Amino acid sequence: MSRPAAPSSPVFSPAVPASPAAGRRPGRKELTGISHEELQSCRALVIDANPTSRSILTAQLRELGVGTVVQTTRPQEARRQLEVQNFDIVLCDYHFDASESYSGRDLLDDLRRAQLLPYATVFVMVTGEATYAKVVEAAESALDSYLLKPYSAVALSERLQQARHRKHVLQDIFEAIEASELERAAQLCLQRLEAKKQYWLYAARIGAELLLRLERHAEAKALYEAVIKAQAAPWARLGVARAEFESGQWPAAKRTLESLISSQPTYADAYDVMGRVQLEEGRFDDALATYRRATSLTTGSINRLQKQGLLAFYLGEDEEATKALDRAAAIGANSKMFDYQTLVLLGFLRFDQRDAKALQRCADGVARALERAPASPRLQRFAAVLGTVGVMLERRIAATVEQVRAQAADIRAPGFDLEAGCNLLTLLARVTAFDVQLPDATDWVRTIGLRFATSKPAAEMLVRAAHVHPPFQDTLRETHAEINRLAESAMSLSVAGDPAGAVRALLEHAASTGNTRLAEMAALSFKRHQARIDDAQAVGEAIAALRAEVGQQTSKLPIDQLDTRAAGGLRLHGDAA
Repeated sequence: MSRPAAPSSPVFSPAVPASPAAGRRPGRKELTGISHEELQSCRALVIDANPTSRSILTAQLRELGVGTVVQTTRPQEARRQLEVQNFDIVLCDYHFDASESYSGRDLLDDLRRAQLLPYATVFVMVTGEATYAKVVEAAESALDSYLLKPYSAVALSERLQQARHRKHVLQDIFEAIEASELERAAQLCLQRLEAKKQYWLYAARIGAELLLRLERHAEAKALYEAVIKAQAAPWARLGVARAEFESGQWPAAKRTLESLISSQPTYADAYDVMGRVQLEEGRFDDALATYRRATSLTTGSINRLQKQGLLAFYLGEDEEATKALDRAAAIGANSKMFDYQTLVLLGFLRFDQRDAKALQRCADGVARALERAPASPRLQRFAAVLGTVGVMLERRIAATVEQVRAQAADIRAPGFDLEAGCNLLTLLARVTAFDVQLPDATDWVRTIGLRFATSKPAAEMLVRAAHVHPPFQDTLRETHAEINRLAESAMSLSVAGDPAGAVRALLEHAASTGNTRLAEMAALSFKRHQARIDDAQAVGEAIAALRAEVGQQTSKLPIDQLDTRAAGGLRLHGDAA
């Protein structure tokens, strides 16, 4: 039976509460175990391009007693609704009209990645027979439900009843998370698992996520493995890989992911984690291929488009970067999932293309974001970078030099991070390639390299950021080698029986470079050999002051800024959207 044609323009129906009279109609269907008052307070979102299907779903929800039902035809509009308000129930069609490249699965994936779908929300995918297998896969991954067409009101009622009942059963866990009592919430999950109480599998997933956030990686891995023994769920296998990766066991994580991808080649979250492992190994080209695959599986995912575009940009794949970043901006510019670093990189590409109008659109987008958050240092830096690129394209050389100097003055500022360093390197490389004379440029590049060459992937990201000017790349490689030499030289003192000398040397080098890796090494050496250091109190105070100045060591790359949730992770009930 053919479906009626979907409307060509988006239709958004405002929330319409069910009337009290309708809620008390004799003979109406009800969700057992849920009070009339609770149903009246429920909010539901129906996402379906087909007006007939949408009307039927809405009517069935109201017949069941759901108090407020909101309707929309397009997943992008639904995403915007979910960004600004909470819903207890979401009913989403899997396929939309032919003009939509964004499916219900893409929406579910993006909502989970951006932590816009609380774990307690009931998300039901509605599908036809032909897509049954795909929806089962999505439902299993997200621990949600599905409805297979044609379905009855009774089937819908049963799905909602089961999911709402789960929320009641696990309420103590959600309340603990809401109160930020993560330890207690994790313990409640473990107790439910051990006793094999109702919904123990759901509780196990929440518990494993909590353990990862508490950095109890070995326990999280053990919990995921316990789940796998009962049910070889893809999310549990991915959880094992995440625990291995986050505890520094990259080869093990890689093996786990290779096995998972071999058996689940369409599980996009697995490619996200694999890409991050490859970046940690310094295999940037392989990581781009992996992110490219993830994007192909979820073509409307803003986050994955941004990741692919960012890495393609740093690898000099300008055409691919432009296409991915442009699409991310087109479908996500008004979304909380959108990261404005996308417009910075797109602005650089528009400069390379000498497209002043497109560059100005990028600058205007960042300016609007800055108006909404004027105190954001990150957005302020973005606006400054794009402003400099704009005046350079206008060939206002004096203004270009002045603005670059102003930005370079912040290189040693505490809030100036690796992302900022990469953006400034990208700017410096283009300014120099544009034949603008910057006598201090090489010194600035060296300062950035010494500060942020904290790991192999971080150093490689810095080198890639300067790819349009190879001499800067050589300087950056030299700074990474220098940081390694300084670390080895200091640690040789400890091996020779002078741990106090090692700590002091590391402190001196960290202070002169601002390198957090050296500062962390000093702190670890001090902790290990504190009893053997005469003026331990003074040294400890110096380490604390230095760490406060340069910040904590972090493995975050610019691409990590795009993630509000680890791939495969969950939004917990108390997480901020």
